[in-house]
Amino acid sequence: MSAIVFGSLNMDLASRVPRIPTPGETILGSEFVTTAGGKGANQAVALAKLGVATQMIGRVGGDDFGRTLIAGLQSVPIQTDNIFIDPSTHSGVALITVAETGENQIIGIFGANGCVDATDIARLQPALADAQYLLLQLEIPIAAVQLAAQAGKAAGVTVILDPAPVQTPDLTALYPHIDFLLPNEVEASQLVGFDVHDLETAKTAATQLQRQGAPTVIIKLGAKGAFYQTPSASGFVPAFTVAAVDTVACGDAFAGGLTAGLLAGLPLANAIQWGNAAGALAATQAGAQVAMPDKASLEQFLHQHCN
Repeated sequence: MSAIVFGSLNMDLASRVPRIPTPGETILGSEFVTTAGGKGANQAVALAKLGVATQMIGRVGGDDFGRTLIAGLQSVPIQTDNIFIDPSTHSGVALITVAETGENQIIGIFGANGCVDATDIARLQPALADAQYLLLQLEIPIAAVQLAAQAGKAAGVTVILDPAPVQTPDLTALYPHIDFLLPNEVEASQLVGFDVHDLETAKTAATQLQRQGAPTVIIKLGAKGAFYQTPSASGFVPAFTVAAVDTVACGDAFAGGLTAGLLAGLPLANAIQWGNAAGALAATQAGAQVAMPDKASLEQFLHQHCN
């Protein structure tokens, strides 16, 4: 089993507050932590902790944050040979505010992630020969994502796109080169131009996205679960109920669990159940990469909740 994650690496600067402040409001927080993040790196950690041989490809700056990010991935372990250290810029950072309810608000500053270009694709292409899955997100330039998706499709690997953050509502140029599209409610709403908030609106959104050329669409509906629509079937997989502490990396945990399930040969609905379980477990801990469950924890959780 092997996967490549081509995407972002960030240092997360997170504060815990009673509630998300309104514009112009100053409130007092109760905690501040600095942890490794970035949707790409988060998904790489999610995969590796579930037993998938994983390589991360991306960029960091020539700073302490960059060195720390690489060392953290290596300790999982994740292959980092193709992460480029760019001395011309700083590493990506994310400013995260987490409320007591687990609700979060994130401001991402691309840094080195914004410099990913065709030279990074040159590092990706030979690595694809040994991969089965390629995971992409939108925290790097969309032109680079397009090239990566094309390279993945040409190499015959399964390409998964998590369209976060939505840089443009028109992703039609990407759709022919991916196999799975994984938006959450907010991202699905931005892509289709109407509010996606429940099963019925998710069905309508998935149909519209497929008319635009999207392949299999999986819309993450938060605490409700996930709706999926392939070219020939559709279904709903309910979420697991947990006491949420921090939802900041639930979507990334979902991507890791889904991919691990698919690599294990599970039917799509069961792989989505793995994704839901990984996301639920991640929500019970603070932080991003540190919250990703390992395979034993995931299996125990599924045994307890599905039997």
